[in-house]
Amino acid sequence: MSRFDYDAIVLGTGPGGEGAAMKLTKSGFSVAACDYFPNIGGHSTHKGTIPSKSLRHATEILEERDTLRTTDYTELLKTAYEVIDKQMKLRRSFYEKNWVDIINGHGKFLDANTIEVTSPDGVKKIYRARYFVIATGSRPYHPRDIDFSHPRILDSDKILELKEHPRSLTIYGAGIIGCEYASIFRGLRTKVNLINTRSKLLDFLDDEIIDALAYHLRESGVIIRHNEEYEKVEADDEGVTVFLKSNKKIRTDYLFWAQGRTGNSDKLGLENLGIVPDGKGSIPVNEFHQTAVPNIYAVGDIVGFPNLASASYDQGRFAASHIVNDETNKTLLKHMPIGIYTLPEISSIGMNERELTEKKIPYESGRAFFRTLTRAQITGHTTGMLKILFHPQTLEVLGIHCFGHGASEIIHIGQAVISQSGKSNSLMYFINTTFNYPTMAESYRVAALNGLNKVDI
Repeated sequence: MSRFDYDAIVLGTGPGGEGAAMKLTKSGFSVAACDYFPNIGGHSTHKGTIPSKSLRHATEILEERDTLRTTDYTELLKTAYEVIDKQMKLRRSFYEKNWVDIINGHGKFLDANTIEVTSPDGVKKIYRARYFVIATGSRPYHPRDIDFSHPRILDSDKILELKEHPRSLTIYGAGIIGCEYASIFRGLRTKVNLINTRSKLLDFLDDEIIDALAYHLRESGVIIRHNEEYEKVEADDEGVTVFLKSNKKIRTDYLFWAQGRTGNSDKLGLENLGIVPDGKGSIPVNEFHQTAVPNIYAVGDIVGFPNLASASYDQGRFAASHIVNDETNKTLLKHMPIGIYTLPEISSIGMNERELTEKKIPYESGRAFFRTLTRAQITGHTTGMLKILFHPQTLEVLGIHCFGHGASEIIHIGQAVISQSGKSNSLMYFINTTFNYPTMAESYRVAALNGLNKVDI
């Protein structure tokens, strides 16, 4: 009899854990998924991606119908929880149909092949496996000098438990979460102060896209404050005051802290293995997503950037592929699009203009403004653009950046081209391809022709 209970145990059932578990079980491994949360889906389903995107979509629809003035945040939460429940049931069915055992409890490593799982009622049980995949995700970062037990001080978890519609809100942190919720709450008529500790929003994006986002947030009424840091926070029964180091005082009904996340690595017993997380709780991994202990892998938010559900799922599949046969398809992780669900939304893949300039790679650009597209004029979604960056001699596509309605869908056409090698990755694909008319996909042909006009081929 095997000395192992399973070939592999996955810790966490979010996107990273699901990607790993499904790949492993379909490859013939005996697999268990361990999660302290009683419902399948992890943070992405219950606190992160699904609820925030559901809220954002509902806000967009109401905005189009011009019914936002009669709707409040608590009503939208009901819609979000309906989606969460459907997703949780769906995700659980994946595990059940694929013969993945579900272990409910908190897993802690005793050694490289053994975990002790403490169930919700306190019962402890030992499980052994040849391999482990840590996919325990992350949680909102809490500075010690801020009282998060106060009902008016929120994080991305508590924001989903809000019992009233805030008339004013300070969002501290202008990362993806902060910008997305700024769009949602401003769309719901809440007065929003967005405090950014840096000089620009989402500085990993293309500068032109950053400028467009900042413009449209301000146009909607969001007050953006760059290069600011808090000195202290004081909350009472009526609201919260944020004292900034610049001597400003911001007073609103609620404070939403959206500055950073911490990896859920502190209670895993990693000290028993010699695995040392960094200051943000993230677990260091190599190119194959192996930790310092070769049979233990880590994927998803627990390893840090990019902290996206889509990336986490593919990281799980990637790590599982290495477990199964020591082979990996590195292009799986190389050509990952970024989707940011602000209003309007943003999506990009490949390098931006700043990166190309820093690397001294020559490039040219082609643009298609949505206001010129027939489909956009028909639907009324005329805000936004698609930008293609390409090499002026070879016409190799180097980066694609989109801002506007449906950006996260539109980007996948470009992803299919940029992920190809050799002559298959060429601006000419968009020029020589017939797109349905009228569609938003046509923006690729418009942008490609615009770019081609700028080069001498």
